[in-house]
Amino acid sequence: MISNPISLLLLLVFFTVIVDGKGGEHIPTTLDGPFKPVTVPFDNSLRGHAIDLPATDPRVKRNVHGFEPEQISVTLSSTYDSVWVSWITGEFQIGDDIKPLDPKSVASVVRYGMLRYPLSHKAEGYSLVYNQLYPFEGLQNYSSGIIHHVRLTESIHYGFVGLKPGREYFYHCGDPSKEAMSDIHSFKTMPVSNPISYPGRIAVVGDLGLTYNTTSTISHLMSNNPDLVLLVGDVTYANLYLTNGTGSDCYSCSFSDSPIHETYQPRWDYWGRFMQPLVSKVPIMVVEGNHEIEQQAENQTFAAYSSRFAFPSEESGSSSTFYYSFNAGGIHFVMLGAYISYNKSGDQYKWLQKDLANVDRSVTPWLVATWHPPWYSTYQAHYREAECMRVEMEELLYSYGVDIVFNGHVHAYERSNRVYNYSLDPCGPVYITVGDGGNREKMAIKHADEPGNCPDPSTTPDEYMGGFCAFNFTSGPAKGKFCWDRQPDYSAYRESSFGHGILEVKNETYALWTWHRNQDMYNGAADQIYIVRQPDRCTVQPKATRPWRRAFY
Repeated sequence: MISNPISLLLLLVFFTVIVDGKGGEHIPTTLDGPFKPVTVPFDNSLRGHAIDLPATDPRVKRNVHGFEPEQISVTLSSTYDSVWVSWITGEFQIGDDIKPLDPKSVASVVRYGMLRYPLSHKAEGYSLVYNQLYPFEGLQNYSSGIIHHVRLTESIHYGFVGLKPGREYFYHCGDPSKEAMSDIHSFKTMPVSNPISYPGRIAVVGDLGLTYNTTSTISHLMSNNPDLVLLVGDVTYANLYLTNGTGSDCYSCSFSDSPIHETYQPRWDYWGRFMQPLVSKVPIMVVEGNHEIEQQAENQTFAAYSSRFAFPSEESGSSSTFYYSFNAGGIHFVMLGAYISYNKSGDQYKWLQKDLANVDRSVTPWLVATWHPPWYSTYQAHYREAECMRVEMEELLYSYGVDIVFNGHVHAYERSNRVYNYSLDPCGPVYITVGDGGNREKMAIKHADEPGNCPDPSTTPDEYMGGFCAFNFTSGPAKGKFCWDRQPDYSAYRESSFGHGILEVKNETYALWTWHRNQDMYNGAADQIYIVRQPDRCTVQPKATRPWRRAFY
């Protein structure tokens, strides 16, 4: 049901413009589906290989002095009334003998306000340094610059009130005692959470890396003026390099004799510098991918990922940087970790149960989930790799009415019909894979349903995801087989190209999804659809303990 008269009025106005896209083109809705599967043939003129930006590129070189801030970024807290500002001061060290910087030597201060002058509010945070250490002769160790994280709120002398929704705030960061403050930047807070307030545009991208294709992706993305960026894993691909800076688009092919999977951590600093013009003003929310594992001494992993980004973990009741949630207007986002325990007995699953049970769909009608490796992908690369995670978590997400799932990992684009347990289901989520950000590894082109492309089941498990769950199908057109013989019914559209996506939630039932290829004009969309919620058909009770609903075509 439409919950209030204002929403009904907006919906009636919306229906007058929904029919036509740009140039009078009809935009389909999920109500028109399920759609006949579409495969767009690969364009051989595209750069399937991507070349990394060199350290000499002006966009990745350090251009500050002393302890002046660099690599500045903004991250959302769990609600609109708070954000995190992060930055780095001091130079990283790399070599055999390194001495970490002292985080206490530089203050973590942000001055901010709704006017550029004066910046009337002040917040202080914390700082840290992380190390990437390799106990093998000849490998270079790394110690980061000082990483700062400061949470901004707005307080007045008689109490805490929080940042105001949908407002522009100006800020600069650094250590005022050292005359090491940044230039003034700005960001915009998210709308208040209710069924009629949404961010204008949310950019979704995965598997970015730092290549010339990446630069095209980010240029196109910025031209769409997003209010929020979701990065669905695989950030810098620093682990495609040896510690001496030698890189390859296939680490295992080129460096099979390495005693440990090395990384070249300065690639993280290059990435942070390149991204600053975007993420210093547009909040970015990140979930970990397999390229962030970065194993080092004593089996420590994810050091760079967990240190460089701020996460609203504590604010959302999580004890981990690998899973958390947040609201952006009337959307509740759940970010999940695929490379830590996702079993029903584990902390992440228990946290997810509690988080979903506390979602009030009368306040945040839309529920979006994100993790790195897709459950529903028809490409040969990483085919059914995350099957164990699907077996553990799919029923829970379905029962709480997740509307959309975003994934990366597969270096191509794919959008599903609504699906649950490999069957078409009008109450299942729409799964969208956007692992096409432009990284150095090869683009995914082959499909598992094409002759000769079905992988051996024994090769599909990922060592960091654990277990083997990808058995032959027991029902449907692929019964008795590991792969379909044609593009599966649940796959609506697939295409191998670099690009990004934009989500525009219009109201509590309609959201426009568009996918933008790098080779197209900035305002062109290769794939577009209105995703329509059906709360009457797919009932989800607000803040229920465990609502269960089931519907079939």
